[in-house]
Amino acid sequence: MRLSVLFPVQPRLGIESQPYAELVRRGRADRFWMGTSLFVETHHMLAFMAGAGYRIPVGTSVSLTPLRPPLQAAVEARSLALLTGAPVTAGFGAATPDFVAYVRGEPYRRPATAVRDYLLGVRAFLNSTDPVLPPVDAPAGGPARAEVELGAGVLRPGMARAAGESADVAITWMTPPDYVKGTIAPALREGAGDRRPPPRIATVVHVAIARPGRDAAHLAYAAAQGHLSSTHYADMLRRAGCDVDPRDPGSGARRLVDSGIFVFGTPERITAALHEYERAGVDEVVLNAAGVHVTEGCQAAVEDAAEILEASRAVEAATPVT
Repeated sequence: MRLSVLFPVQPRLGIESQPYAELVRRGRADRFWMGTSLFVETHHMLAFMAGAGYRIPVGTSVSLTPLRPPLQAAVEARSLALLTGAPVTAGFGAATPDFVAYVRGEPYRRPATAVRDYLLGVRAFLNSTDPVLPPVDAPAGGPARAEVELGAGVLRPGMARAAGESADVAITWMTPPDYVKGTIAPALREGAGDRRPPPRIATVVHVAIARPGRDAAHLAYAAAQGHLSSTHYADMLRRAGCDVDPRDPGSGARRLVDSGIFVFGTPERITAALHEYERAGVDEVVLNAAGVHVTEGCQAAVEDAAEILEASRAVEAATPVT
């Protein structure tokens, strides 16, 4: 199982995300992820980091499809792959209907179909099957091609089936292991059919180490209040057996803790919980220390991530190879 890290807030300065990226540059984490930012734009931030020496695998979780046409998305993803010299996971999601209507004038009639068609369009440009985007000529001694995989943000079966048709990776958020195994993975396989392999699964997981003075429900609320107030996240969580009400995110935060979706405890306990995702078929777990970052700052959050990564690597090193 790959273990990666997410920069959990929208950056305002170029240097903000570097402590997280350092975990990847030093080989402690596999990939550095960022979500959509309307402050320092995500792709600009990742390009800035490449120029600052962070030539590392990166991912977007997720870029919102209403903000850029597929050609622009393909150019941006390929640019990051060329600038970093490392693999890029370009993840996309439809955003909320209200946001889509604000940007486009009307919401998507069928968000899953819109994302599927969007990804197919991005792929066509990346594969140079469309003459608008020319192929990459490999420089002498350089990479043969820009390595980009396309992802879709997935919460529910309809989007999972669409991702199965069009994506290389399904990116899930706050989805517990049993729900991934029993609901998301079968829908991905259904969407892929016998035409292509189903997408691999990358899951973003809220984590925090239990330390003196920390309250798990307070951290969960700080990390997830926006998602807990969202009807589509609440619907996914109810499907997964976590009964939350979008009108009461405070109660929802406590349920995230009680259900183990917000993983709180010692590094060893967190590691054990993360490996439940591996058993559920998740290929990559993305550590999200947003609760600690928001309440205590970047350094405390990075320390949590580093300790969890160290504990997980220790378990892997001690596990016999069969």
